[in-house]
Amino acid sequence: MMEQRPTRVNPSEETIKIGPLGIRFLLTGDDSNGSASVFELLVPLGQKLPAPAHKNDAYEETLYGIEGVLTWTVDGKPIEVGPGQALCIPRGAVHRFDNLGSEDVKQLVVISPAVMGPRTSAKPPKSSAPPPEARPTVQG
Repeated sequence: MMEQRPTRVNPSEETIKIGPLGIRFLLTGDDSNGSASVFELLVPLGQKLPAPAHKNDAYEETLYGIEGVLTWTVDGKPIEVGPGQALCIPRGAVHRFDNLGSEDVKQLVVISPAVMGPRTSAKPPKSSAPPPEARPTVQG
């Protein structure tokens, strides 16, 4: 029988930094019986993902804009996600992000099923990045 954890707001509250990026975990798989990880992604003005475009074969990544506009490139197509907008990046889609806007960005990210948490995000994730010639590029 699974041990039931107490119900509370932000049970996995923890903020980690990956370079200039901030990741504030709110829920992990331990809090959702493995169904989802939820975190805020904070991207300073002018910052780009400090890694090559990559894909996730084990989960979907759903993004919801809270503040600012983040440009996600998904399978070579740039898509701007601003406040009140949502984007689902399906499993296997090659993607990255860049803050090309005029302000810092905050987005809510939902990973389903839950495969990320503070302990797994502090080190660079294993990437299934395509070879450089197949990677999408952002033109600006």
